[in-house]
Amino acid sequence: MEVATFGAGCFWHVEADFRKIKGVTNVVVGYMGGHTQNPRYDEVCSDKTGHVEVAQITFNPKKVSYAQLLDVFWTIHDPTQINRQGLDVGTQYRTVIYYHSEEQKREAEASKKALDASKKFKKPIATAIVPAETFYRAEEYHQQYYKKQGNVC
Repeated sequence: MEVATFGAGCFWHVEADFRKIKGVTNVVVGYMGGHTQNPRYDEVCSDKTGHVEVAQITFNPKKVSYAQLLDVFWTIHDPTQINRQGLDVGTQYRTVIYYHSEEQKREAEASKKALDASKKFKKPIATAIVPAETFYRAEEYHQQYYKKQGNVC
């Protein structure tokens, strides 16, 4: 099993989208990239902790590749937006790939470069590609949020 971590706006929809992929064995939502230990949701939303809402994905690389996960990542949000996705505004919604190995870093950079070169978007890709940091699991009510609400995303 391997781990991938992505920030692509509100973590509820990111989690739901990645749960649908064959080969993904688990998705946990949480926070990464900030300067406060054990942040709470209200603190992250205050825009003062520096954290990003992320989905941490555990996957079987024999069934789904990291490159395939990157393809999904690029399609589920607007990677040209810096601190917003749709109606969600704030630094916690920034677009970011947290890599867990040098191989993931190389694949993410190559994927970003190819997307930028494709001119699919009129603006340049703003997604940061940075080393994974401490992952803080979000509060339990955020885990599988849509499922708990009876929604199918």
